[in-house]
Amino acid sequence: MFRARSIGIIFLLISTAFSTPIWAWDDVGHKITGYIAWQRLSPATRDKVIKILRSAPEDSHLGAFYIQYGPTTLAEKQLAYFILVPYWADIVRDQSVVERNRKYHRSTWHYSDTFWRQVNGRVEYITDKKPGGQGVVKLIEFDKAMRDPAVTYADKAIAMAWFLHIGGDLHQPLHTSGRHTDLEPTGDLGGNLFLISPEGTPPEDQLNLHWYWDSIVPRNIPYREGMGEVPYIRTVADSMMQRYPFDSLSGTLTLGKYDEWQKETFSFAPTEVFRSDLKRFVTPSNEYLRNAYRVSEQRLALAGYRMGETLEQIFKN
Repeated sequence: MFRARSIGIIFLLISTAFSTPIWAWDDVGHKITGYIAWQRLSPATRDKVIKILRSAPEDSHLGAFYIQYGPTTLAEKQLAYFILVPYWADIVRDQSVVERNRKYHRSTWHYSDTFWRQVNGRVEYITDKKPGGQGVVKLIEFDKAMRDPAVTYADKAIAMAWFLHIGGDLHQPLHTSGRHTDLEPTGDLGGNLFLISPEGTPPEDQLNLHWYWDSIVPRNIPYREGMGEVPYIRTVADSMMQRYPFDSLSGTLTLGKYDEWQKETFSFAPTEVFRSDLKRFVTPSNEYLRNAYRVSEQRLALAGYRMGETLEQIFKN
């Protein structure tokens, strides 16, 4: 009975993992931040973190993901499981798993927008609106929960999964930006309303700027035929860490200062996202694509370092 039930859970998890729509960094981006964070954890901390994650409430399915990896070495099994965890908060968006979606999905936790407009080429902040999203607030809350000895492992597991997800999200510039224009007088929903497909494209075929930045990694470095997921993530993430090694960014970690993470990421929106060569209803140029990937490499590496060092700091003892 347990075996049959486990197989059913695994099938459900695999199917929902691949059927969930892409939001924020896509699954590749989140798994890269997970891989990089894992490199910053000591062996003892890794064991502690895995133990906590596997203690997640059964209805979250978070702990059950561990079952699907094997047979393999323990180290590879733990790595494959851990790099999936930052993507869990997008998996629970799947509305076909009704109770899980209702209990664990929170759309406003994935971003913290700064509202702004461009006036004569300069940024003008809009301060008379309610805060856009709860990303920073939730990072503070989940950091506190992970540190609190009175919080159960089950609750720490959910806090950790959300922390790893939101921490990644807030390093994507369009998860910190609410740009106002004449066409979007109340904001562009983090670039979701900025279309880069030709004007008149049917709604089901339209592509937007937010999607463009979310999926920047696999469109620059596509999967090679026959290459497994973990080897692909390892190859891409190792390349990012070579380009942006920990020592070169260690002075900018600002651990625990989540509002500073958000402000830092937002600074890329007016300068690197909404560049002068970006045009509405036009596919961005190859030069824009290369620059977007360069920015994303740095953001993903830094996100992974920050989250890994935070978990090491919290759970090393």
